[in-house]
Amino acid sequence: MNHYYMNNTDLKSEPKEIKAVLCGRNFSFVTDNGVFSKKGIDYGSKALIKAMEETFNNESMNGKRILDVGCGYGPIGIVLGTLYTKLRIDMVDINDRAIELAKINIKLNNISDVSIFKSNLYENVTDKYSIIISNPPIRAGKHIVHAIIENAQEQLNDLGELWIVIQKKQGAPSAKEKIMKIFGNAEVVKRDKGYFIIRGIKNT
Repeated sequence: MNHYYMNNTDLKSEPKEIKAVLCGRNFSFVTDNGVFSKKGIDYGSKALIKAMEETFNNESMNGKRILDVGCGYGPIGIVLGTLYTKLRIDMVDINDRAIELAKINIKLNNISDVSIFKSNLYENVTDKYSIIISNPPIRAGKHIVHAIIENAQEQLNDLGELWIVIQKKQGAPSAKEKIMKIFGNAEVVKRDKGYFIIRGIKNT
């Protein structure tokens, strides 16, 4: 069976454009077969974006760098890049089709200071970031979710933050425990219709 976290280049391409209103702004995204939530922005991504909008303003984001791990066709990074004009965003995914779509969507939404490259989680990531965000691929298994958490510290600056969105029924409590174990702290920033937005802060 094929999943969006697999890199299946043989899957038939049937691109379509979807519209979304997020944080009071209009967005357009091209999606396709073989990528996560191809019919519309999933609720978890919306919840994560909303929680970050409620936490940060443009001034607090000034000069910060964000890494979006498992970005799919790019909705989270693109929306954040629109909200925070002084932010630098890198987006990574293992899925070639998702990467190509994200590149299209960056141009479609006129976003600057956003780049995307292929990486299996942090494999090709060399820089350090102020914030790492992820709506992790739950169907890939708990070990992938935990790998995102376990290896985040190496890519975070001191006092850098990891933000994860995950449903309670799909492992939010265990993800919170893992963040607590790795970071020494874990905060449920927001609960939204069964989705937990969890933050861990890297200590100096």
